[in-house]
Amino acid sequence: MNTPSHSCMGLVGDIGGTNARFALVAGDGQPLVHALTLPTASFADLGQALQAYLAQVGVAAPAQACMAIANPIDGDWLRMTNTAWAFSIEETRQRLGLQSLRMLNDWEAMAMAAPTFAPHELLHLGGGEPVPDAPRGLLGAGTGLGVSSLVRSRQGEWVPIAGEGGHVTLSPGNAREADILRVLWQRWPHVSAERVISGMGLENLHAALAQLHGVTVPALSAADITQGALSGQDALCLEAVETMCVLLGRVAGNLALTLGARGGIYIGGGVVAHLRAHLPRSGFRQAFEDKGRFADFLSRIPTWVIEAEQPALRGAAMALGVRVAA
Repeated sequence: MNTPSHSCMGLVGDIGGTNARFALVAGDGQPLVHALTLPTASFADLGQALQAYLAQVGVAAPAQACMAIANPIDGDWLRMTNTAWAFSIEETRQRLGLQSLRMLNDWEAMAMAAPTFAPHELLHLGGGEPVPDAPRGLLGAGTGLGVSSLVRSRQGEWVPIAGEGGHVTLSPGNAREADILRVLWQRWPHVSAERVISGMGLENLHAALAQLHGVTVPALSAADITQGALSGQDALCLEAVETMCVLLGRVAGNLALTLGARGGIYIGGGVVAHLRAHLPRSGFRQAFEDKGRFADFLSRIPTWVIEAEQPALRGAAMALGVRVAA
Protein backbone atom coordinates (compact mmCIF):
# COMPACT_ATOMS: atom_id res chain seq x y z
CA MET A 1 0.00 0.00 0.00
CA ASN A 2 1.26 3.49 -0.83
CA THR A 3 2.02 5.65 2.19
CA PRO A 4 2.86 9.32 2.44
CA SER A 5 6.32 10.45 3.43
CA HIS A 6 6.75 11.04 7.16
CA SER A 7 7.64 14.66 6.35
CA CYS A 8 4.43 15.22 4.36
CA MET A 9 2.40 17.78 6.28
CA GLY A 10 -0.63 18.00 4.03
CA LEU A 11 -2.28 18.05 0.63
CA VAL A 12 -3.17 21.34 -1.06
CA GLY A 13 -5.24 22.17 -4.11
CA ASP A 14 -6.18 25.10 -6.32
CA ILE A 15 -9.52 24.33 -7.96
CA GLY A 16 -10.71 26.51 -10.83
CA GLY A 17 -13.30 26.20 -13.53
CA THR A 18 -10.78 24.77 -15.99
CA ASN A 19 -7.96 23.16 -14.02
CA ALA A 20 -7.41 21.49 -10.65
CA ARG A 21 -3.86 21.87 -9.35
CA PHE A 22 -2.61 19.70 -6.50
CA ALA A 23 0.62 19.36 -4.53
CA LEU A 24 1.95 17.92 -1.28
CA VAL A 25 3.34 20.06 1.53
CA ALA A 26 6.71 18.54 2.42
CA GLY A 27 7.46 20.71 5.44
CA ASP A 28 7.93 24.22 6.77
CA GLY A 29 10.37 26.19 4.65
CA GLN A 30 10.45 23.52 1.94
CA PRO A 31 9.02 23.77 -1.58
CA LEU A 32 5.81 22.02 -2.56
CA VAL A 33 6.32 18.57 -4.08
CA HIS A 34 4.49 16.35 -6.59
CA ALA A 35 2.70 19.32 -8.18
CA LEU A 36 0.25 18.17 -10.85
CA THR A 37 -2.46 19.86 -12.92
CA LEU A 38 -5.58 17.94 -13.95
CA PRO A 39 -8.48 19.13 -16.15
CA THR A 40 -11.54 19.77 -14.00
CA ALA A 41 -13.93 18.52 -16.68
CA SER A 42 -12.36 15.04 -16.57
CA PHE A 43 -13.79 14.34 -13.11
CA ALA A 44 -17.26 14.25 -11.56
CA ASP A 45 -16.26 16.03 -8.36
CA LEU A 46 -13.39 17.01 -6.07
CA GLY A 47 -13.12 13.59 -4.42
CA GLN A 48 -12.65 11.84 -7.75
CA ALA A 49 -9.99 14.35 -8.82
CA LEU A 50 -8.13 13.96 -5.51
CA GLN A 51 -8.19 10.18 -5.82
CA ALA A 52 -6.78 10.43 -9.35
CA TYR A 53 -4.02 12.78 -8.18
CA LEU A 54 -2.96 10.55 -5.29
CA ALA A 55 -2.97 7.50 -7.56
CA GLN A 56 -0.81 9.26 -10.15
CA VAL A 57 1.82 10.39 -7.65
CA GLY A 58 1.68 7.07 -5.77
CA VAL A 59 0.91 8.50 -2.35
CA ALA A 60 -1.78 7.78 0.23
CA ALA A 61 -3.84 10.66 1.57
CA PRO A 62 -2.10 12.59 4.37
CA ALA A 63 -3.95 13.57 7.54
CA GLN A 64 -4.94 17.07 6.46
CA ALA A 65 -5.78 18.93 3.28
CA CYS A 66 -6.73 22.44 2.23
CA MET A 67 -8.36 23.31 -1.07
CA ALA A 68 -8.46 26.80 -2.57
CA ILE A 69 -11.60 26.75 -4.69
CA ALA A 70 -13.10 29.24 -7.14
CA ASN A 71 -16.40 29.44 -5.30
CA PRO A 72 -17.97 30.95 -2.20
CA ILE A 73 -17.75 28.65 0.81
CA ASP A 74 -21.13 28.49 2.53
CA GLY A 75 -21.83 25.33 4.47
CA ASP A 76 -21.02 21.72 3.63
CA TRP A 77 -22.53 21.50 0.14
CA LEU A 78 -20.67 23.28 -2.66
CA ARG A 79 -21.97 23.81 -6.18
CA MET A 80 -19.27 25.45 -8.26
CA THR A 81 -20.09 28.47 -10.42
CA ASN A 82 -17.86 27.82 -13.43
CA THR A 83 -17.81 24.01 -13.60
CA ALA A 84 -20.32 21.20 -13.09
CA TRP A 85 -18.86 20.04 -9.77
CA ALA A 86 -21.19 19.77 -6.77
CA PHE A 87 -20.12 17.92 -3.64
CA SER A 88 -20.22 17.60 0.14
CA ILE A 89 -17.04 18.63 1.95
CA GLU A 90 -17.63 16.08 4.73
CA GLU A 91 -18.39 13.22 2.33
CA THR A 92 -15.21 14.07 0.39
CA ARG A 93 -13.18 14.09 3.62
CA GLN A 94 -14.52 10.68 4.59
CA ARG A 95 -14.03 9.24 1.10
CA LEU A 96 -10.35 10.26 1.12
CA GLY A 97 -9.79 9.19 4.73
CA LEU A 98 -8.63 12.67 5.77
CA GLN A 99 -8.68 13.84 9.37
CA SER A 100 -9.44 17.37 8.21
CA LEU A 101 -10.39 19.00 4.91
CA ARG A 102 -10.45 22.78 4.86
CA MET A 103 -11.96 24.84 2.04
CA LEU A 104 -10.92 28.39 1.15
CA ASN A 105 -12.05 30.69 -1.59
CA ASP A 106 -9.21 30.64 -4.13
CA TRP A 107 -8.56 34.36 -3.88
CA GLU A 108 -8.66 34.18 -0.10
CA ALA A 109 -5.76 31.74 -0.48
CA MET A 110 -4.04 34.18 -2.84
CA ALA A 111 -4.42 36.89 -0.21
CA MET A 112 -2.82 34.62 2.39
CA ALA A 113 0.16 34.15 0.08
CA ALA A 114 0.55 37.84 -0.82
CA PRO A 115 2.79 38.82 2.15
CA THR A 116 5.26 36.10 1.10
CA PHE A 117 5.77 37.40 -2.46
CA ALA A 118 9.36 38.44 -3.12
CA PRO A 119 10.06 41.49 -5.33
CA HIS A 120 11.13 39.27 -8.25
CA GLU A 121 7.74 37.52 -8.10
CA LEU A 122 5.87 40.74 -8.94
CA LEU A 123 5.72 42.88 -12.10
CA HIS A 124 5.28 46.52 -11.13
CA LEU A 125 2.63 48.35 -13.18
CA GLY A 126 2.90 51.84 -11.75
CA GLY A 127 2.24 53.77 -8.58
CA GLY A 128 4.47 54.55 -5.64
CA GLU A 129 5.68 52.57 -2.64
CA PRO A 130 3.18 50.53 -0.60
CA VAL A 131 2.24 51.71 2.88
CA PRO A 132 3.44 48.72 4.97
CA ASP A 133 0.40 48.05 7.18
CA ALA A 134 -2.32 49.41 4.89
CA PRO A 135 -5.00 47.19 3.32
CA ARG A 136 -4.19 45.35 0.10
CA GLY A 137 -6.53 44.19 -2.67
CA LEU A 138 -6.31 41.29 -5.10
CA LEU A 139 -8.07 40.54 -8.40
CA GLY A 140 -7.67 37.54 -10.64
CA ALA A 141 -8.96 37.08 -14.18
CA GLY A 142 -9.15 33.45 -15.25
CA THR A 143 -12.20 31.33 -15.99
CA GLY A 144 -13.97 33.88 -13.77
CA LEU A 145 -12.95 37.03 -11.87
CA GLY A 146 -11.76 36.52 -8.30
CA VAL A 147 -11.49 39.30 -5.73
CA SER A 148 -10.18 39.37 -2.15
CA SER A 149 -8.43 41.64 0.29
CA LEU A 150 -5.93 41.60 3.12
CA VAL A 151 -6.00 43.71 6.29
CA ARG A 152 -3.85 43.92 9.43
CA SER A 153 -5.42 42.87 12.72
CA ARG A 154 -4.79 44.75 15.95
CA GLN A 155 -2.44 41.90 16.87
CA GLY A 156 -0.38 42.63 13.75
CA GLU A 157 -1.42 39.55 11.78
CA TRP A 158 -2.56 39.67 8.16
CA VAL A 159 -6.21 38.66 7.84
CA PRO A 160 -7.53 37.58 4.41
CA ILE A 161 -11.08 38.54 3.47
CA ALA A 162 -12.90 36.49 0.84
CA GLY A 163 -15.61 37.98 -1.31
CA GLU A 164 -17.45 37.71 -4.60
CA GLY A 165 -16.40 41.06 -6.00
CA GLY A 166 -16.18 39.65 -9.50
CA HIS A 167 -19.97 39.75 -9.62
CA VAL A 168 -20.33 43.48 -8.92
CA THR A 169 -22.25 45.43 -11.56
CA LEU A 170 -20.06 46.60 -14.43
CA SER A 171 -19.82 50.39 -14.60
CA PRO A 172 -18.71 51.99 -17.89
CA GLY A 173 -16.19 54.81 -17.80
CA ASN A 174 -16.95 56.39 -21.17
CA ALA A 175 -19.46 56.37 -24.03
CA ARG A 176 -17.78 53.52 -25.89
CA GLU A 177 -17.89 51.29 -22.82
CA ALA A 178 -21.55 52.26 -22.36
CA ASP A 179 -22.20 51.09 -25.93
CA ILE A 180 -20.54 47.76 -25.13
CA LEU A 181 -22.67 47.45 -22.02
CA ARG A 182 -25.85 48.05 -24.01
CA VAL A 183 -24.90 45.20 -26.36
CA LEU A 184 -24.25 42.88 -23.43
CA TRP A 185 -27.58 43.83 -21.85
CA GLN A 186 -29.24 42.18 -24.83
CA ARG A 187 -27.93 38.86 -23.47
CA TRP A 188 -27.98 39.38 -19.70
CA PRO A 189 -30.14 41.65 -17.51
CA HIS A 190 -27.22 41.96 -15.10
CA VAL A 191 -23.75 42.43 -16.57
CA SER A 192 -21.13 41.81 -13.92
CA ALA A 193 -17.44 42.67 -14.06
CA GLU A 194 -16.76 38.96 -14.60
CA ARG A 195 -18.77 39.07 -17.85
CA VAL A 196 -16.00 41.16 -19.41
CA ILE A 197 -12.89 40.52 -17.27
CA SER A 198 -12.22 36.79 -17.59
CA GLY A 199 -11.69 34.20 -20.29
CA MET A 200 -15.36 34.21 -21.21
CA GLY A 201 -15.34 37.98 -20.75
CA LEU A 202 -12.76 38.40 -23.48
CA GLU A 203 -14.96 36.32 -25.79
CA ASN A 204 -17.98 38.45 -24.85
CA LEU A 205 -16.08 41.66 -25.58
CA HIS A 206 -14.91 40.37 -28.96
CA ALA A 207 -18.49 39.52 -29.97
CA ALA A 208 -19.88 42.84 -28.66
CA LEU A 209 -17.25 44.89 -30.47
CA ALA A 210 -17.92 43.01 -33.71
CA GLN A 211 -21.61 43.91 -33.37
CA LEU A 212 -20.77 47.56 -32.74
CA HIS A 213 -18.52 47.62 -35.82
CA GLY A 214 -21.28 45.97 -37.87
CA VAL A 215 -19.08 43.06 -38.93
CA THR A 216 -19.67 39.33 -38.86
CA VAL A 217 -16.79 37.31 -37.44
CA PRO A 218 -16.50 33.72 -36.23
CA ALA A 219 -16.75 33.13 -32.50
CA LEU A 220 -13.20 32.88 -31.16
CA SER A 221 -11.88 31.39 -27.95
CA ALA A 222 -10.09 33.60 -25.43
CA ALA A 223 -6.81 31.94 -26.43
CA ASP A 224 -7.39 32.71 -30.12
CA ILE A 225 -8.35 36.32 -29.34
CA THR A 226 -5.21 36.76 -27.26
CA GLN A 227 -3.04 35.28 -29.98
CA GLY A 228 -4.63 37.48 -32.63
CA ALA A 229 -4.09 40.57 -30.49
CA LEU A 230 -0.49 39.92 -29.47
CA SER A 231 0.54 38.94 -32.99
CA GLY A 232 -0.71 42.30 -34.25
CA GLN A 233 -2.59 40.56 -37.04
CA ASP A 234 -6.18 41.15 -35.90
CA ALA A 235 -7.38 44.65 -35.04
CA LEU A 236 -10.66 43.46 -33.51
CA CYS A 237 -8.85 41.01 -31.23
CA LEU A 238 -6.46 43.77 -30.17
CA GLU A 239 -9.39 46.08 -29.40
CA ALA A 240 -11.02 43.36 -27.29
CA VAL A 241 -7.82 42.74 -25.32
CA GLU A 242 -7.18 46.45 -24.82
CA THR A 243 -10.78 47.02 -23.71
CA MET A 244 -10.49 44.23 -21.15
CA CYS A 245 -7.24 45.68 -19.78
CA VAL A 246 -8.92 49.08 -19.39
CA LEU A 247 -11.96 47.58 -17.66
CA LEU A 248 -9.65 45.61 -15.37
CA GLY A 249 -8.00 48.89 -14.45
CA ARG A 250 -11.36 50.50 -13.68
CA VAL A 251 -12.45 47.62 -11.44
CA ALA A 252 -9.04 47.53 -9.73
CA GLY A 253 -9.33 51.26 -9.06
CA ASN A 254 -12.79 50.76 -7.57
CA LEU A 255 -11.38 48.06 -5.28
CA ALA A 256 -8.50 50.30 -4.22
CA LEU A 257 -10.90 53.11 -3.30
CA THR A 258 -13.29 50.79 -1.49
CA LEU A 259 -10.51 49.31 0.65
CA GLY A 260 -8.30 52.36 0.93
CA ALA A 261 -5.70 49.91 -0.37
CA ARG A 262 -2.57 52.00 0.06
CA GLY A 263 -0.72 48.71 0.52
CA GLY A 264 -1.24 48.02 -3.17
CA ILE A 265 -3.33 46.04 -5.62
CA TYR A 266 -2.23 42.64 -6.95
CA ILE A 267 -3.65 41.23 -10.17
CA GLY A 268 -3.25 37.68 -11.44
CA GLY A 269 -5.02 34.70 -12.95
CA GLY A 270 -4.49 32.77 -16.16
CA VAL A 271 -5.88 35.45 -18.48
CA VAL A 272 -3.66 38.12 -16.94
CA ALA A 273 -0.62 35.85 -17.24
CA HIS A 274 -1.18 35.51 -20.99
CA LEU A 275 -1.46 39.30 -21.34
CA ARG A 276 1.74 40.06 -19.43
CA ALA A 277 3.43 41.51 -22.52
CA HIS A 278 0.51 43.84 -23.27
CA LEU A 279 -0.51 45.05 -19.82
CA PRO A 280 2.39 47.49 -19.23
CA ARG A 281 1.63 49.32 -22.49
CA SER A 282 -2.16 49.06 -22.17
CA GLY A 283 -4.58 51.59 -20.71
CA PHE A 284 -4.80 49.58 -17.47
CA ARG A 285 -2.95 52.03 -15.24
CA GLN A 286 -4.57 55.15 -16.73
CA ALA A 287 -8.00 53.59 -16.15
CA PHE A 288 -6.97 52.61 -12.62
CA GLU A 289 -6.24 56.25 -11.77
CA ASP A 290 -9.21 57.68 -13.72
CA LYS A 291 -11.32 58.52 -10.66
CA GLY A 292 -11.81 62.28 -10.86
CA ARG A 293 -11.07 63.97 -7.55
CA PHE A 294 -9.31 60.84 -6.25
CA ALA A 295 -6.93 60.43 -9.20
CA ASP A 296 -4.01 61.75 -7.13
CA PHE A 297 -4.82 59.34 -4.27
CA LEU A 298 -4.79 56.40 -6.69
CA SER A 299 -1.64 57.57 -8.47
CA ARG A 300 0.33 56.73 -5.31
CA ILE A 301 -1.08 53.18 -4.95
CA PRO A 302 1.14 50.51 -6.53
CA THR A 303 -0.26 47.81 -8.80
CA TRP A 304 1.51 44.54 -9.54
CA VAL A 305 1.04 41.46 -11.70
CA ILE A 306 1.56 38.31 -9.63
CA GLU A 307 4.29 36.21 -11.24
CA ALA A 308 4.89 33.87 -8.29
CA GLU A 309 4.81 30.12 -8.86
CA GLN A 310 1.73 28.33 -7.47
CA PRO A 311 0.54 31.26 -5.32
CA ALA A 312 -2.87 29.78 -4.41
CA LEU A 313 -1.21 26.50 -3.38
CA ARG A 314 1.20 28.49 -1.22
CA GLY A 315 -1.76 30.23 0.41
CA ALA A 316 -3.52 26.91 1.02
CA ALA A 317 -0.35 25.61 2.67
CA MET A 318 -0.29 28.68 4.92
CA ALA A 319 -3.85 27.85 5.96
CA LEU A 320 -2.42 24.53 7.19
CA GLY A 321 0.16 26.45 9.21
CA VAL A 322 3.07 25.86 6.83
CA ARG A 323 5.09 28.52 5.03
CA VAL A 324 6.54 26.88 1.93
CA ALA A 325 9.61 27.99 0.01
CA ALA A 326 9.07 29.80 -3.28
